[in-house]
Amino acid sequence: MPRVGEAVIETRGLRKRYGDVEAVRGIDLRVERGEVFALLGPNGAGKTTTVEILEGHRTRSGGEARVLGFDPERNAVALRERTGIVLQHTGLEPYLTVAETIDLFRGYYPRPLPLDEALAVTGLEAERDRRVRRLSGGQQRRLDVAVGLAGDPELLFLDEPTTGFDPSARRGAWAMIRGLRALGKTVLLTTHYLDEAQALADRVAIMARGEIVTVDAPARLVAAEDASLIRFRAPEDAALPAALAPRATHADGYVELRSPDPVRDLNALTGWALAGGAALAELTVSRPSLEDVYLRLTGGDGGAEGEA
Repeated sequence: MPRVGEAVIETRGLRKRYGDVEAVRGIDLRVERGEVFALLGPNGAGKTTTVEILEGHRTRSGGEARVLGFDPERNAVALRERTGIVLQHTGLEPYLTVAETIDLFRGYYPRPLPLDEALAVTGLEAERDRRVRRLSGGQQRRLDVAVGLAGDPELLFLDEPTTGFDPSARRGAWAMIRGLRALGKTVLLTTHYLDEAQALADRVAIMARGEIVTVDAPARLVAAEDASLIRFRAPEDAALPAALAPRATHADGYVELRSPDPVRDLNALTGWALAGGAALAELTVSRPSLEDVYLRLTGGDGGAEGEA
């Protein structure tokens, strides 16, 4: 069972410099045992560099890092026996079967996960004897995860697990990741899909320009946003009420209005529409999402690092 409060990953003042560019700028990070932790940020924010340092694949320029109690720079072999890595792009032997592929990687570890358990966790029991080249995209991604689980890792690094998936395959992958949490695995997830992070992560860290700008549970980050979004279709020259016009933006034929008090603003808006005969077509009122928080904190600008 997960031991609540135990740090599986911990960094203090972690830094990485490439020449004159400081890609990671003194970040403090803590991931606890048994949680799904999402690391988010635009391209160039420094998250790939951070993850590669934690995996032991890149040296740091300064600060401290501990993964499962090890310094990833100095204890790579011991660390890799207890971690799994699922990259965004993998190259598995196409003519092996699913079971043969998993068994191949199980042979690299001293205490591997039983084959039947790896198949069950990833939902590949029915594909056990199917060759890799005959798998669908979603099934191949499940096999990637099964390979990452071959050594029965305590910690799994999961990079962009559903890129290119259709909605049905994404939901299946989400169920699989929830199953990893149920097994007590700790998952460090990187994804560009904000709805994915909101659905799966116990906590998220948002990076921008090499720094972590916030860390919290997605629900708490969203709840802290004090404005709802009122949206409706209207011409750009529509003369909105004076109290609303300064907060309104126009885009693609829609008016968007950030509202700290949607009841009051809707009353003013509908009164204006009734008086002037405006239709307020496609009127919606929505609470902020994790994507709204993300865009506000990052401003869409990750920095100059040039990687994800």
